[in-house]
Amino acid sequence: MDHTAVLALYDRDVRERARPDGPGARVERAGAVVRQVADAHGWNGVLWSDLDEAGADRAIRDQIARFTSLGRDFEWKLYGHDRPADLGARLTAAGFRAEPEETLLVAETARLALDAEPPAGVRLVEAADEAGVDLVVDVHEKAFGTDGTRLRHRLLARLAADPGTVVAVAALAGDEPVSAARMELLPGTPFAGLWGGGTVEAWRGRGLYRALVAHRARVAAAHGYRYLQVDASPMSRPILQRLGFRTLSTTTPYLYGN
Repeated sequence: MDHTAVLALYDRDVRERARPDGPGARVERAGAVVRQVADAHGWNGVLWSDLDEAGADRAIRDQIARFTSLGRDFEWKLYGHDRPADLGARLTAAGFRAEPEETLLVAETARLALDAEPPAGVRLVEAADEAGVDLVVDVHEKAFGTDGTRLRHRLLARLAADPGTVVAVAALAGDEPVSAARMELLPGTPFAGLWGGGTVEAWRGRGLYRALVAHRARVAAAHGYRYLQVDASPMSRPILQRLGFRTLSTTTPYLYGN
């Protein structure tokens, strides 16, 4: 993989030329900033910027003004290679708070080992309706200890409006959901994004995470997507690297508001 070329492609296709990630959202291009504005259930934030030292603080103030005028908390999704080099410090000084850093990993679907299967007695089910989404959300809440209301709303809206762009899958032990994950397919780009992989505590360490990665990779490959992208936590990064993912950059969410 040509690291420089793939990173440039990712920046262009996924960030600079971003499309709304669901119904009711819109992407706005304001000078050297690309942002998404959505309703209270959607993701609001800055996707891409091309700033210099002279204009960075003004651009930050403009984004704060835009989102606060709408009554929206928002995220500035900062990548390790973004400029200026002190953009993170400037965001902090403007009132943002940084979340833990994650690693941007990418793999070519053709080079991944896709033969990982769930353990005996566990089956994978793709969510196609409200009942399927509830299975995914149930795992999300148990695995991460967070409320899944917004995730449920976004998945149902996406499946209703544009079902060909999202895959949500749950692993069931009998009728009990024990692991789940989702994938966003980005039309017009070679990238599919892996998100939200989580397993309830009693089922961790049994290969479910790998099986869900492999399942989504097979779906992405069948739809002609060349690359899989993940914002990986320190816990998932080693697993993904063993499967063939490579580091492109880092990403840190900077949050503004409550």
